[in-house]
Amino acid sequence: MDAEELYQMLKKSQEPKGYYFNKDLERVFDLMAALLFNKERYGYMGCPCRLVSGDKENDRDIICPCVYRTPDVEEYGSCYCNLYVSKEWNEEKIPHAYVPERRPPEKILL
Repeated sequence: MDAEELYQMLKKSQEPKGYYFNKDLERVFDLMAALLFNKERYGYMGCPCRLVSGDKENDRDIICPCVYRTPDVEEYGSCYCNLYVSKEWNEEKIPHAYVPERRPPEKILL
């Protein structure tokens, strides 16, 4: 699978749920490539914007789409990576605010 195929597959499954890809497709395809890299490296699509530990159980909360996507998109119109956004965010009807990290500090690798 390549980035374009992943994009098409996820777009088809996520847009009906109200999650859209950022209209900046260069960023989206960079993130798609990073997700595929993580899948190849770790066996799962860990968030490309966070450090993945390689322990699937530990990283379960950051397997894309992560468990923080829903509250991030509800509150900010965008997930932490700006990969998934709301329709209003893409149409610039809401501010593009910084999305703070919701992951508990004890799970973040330093």
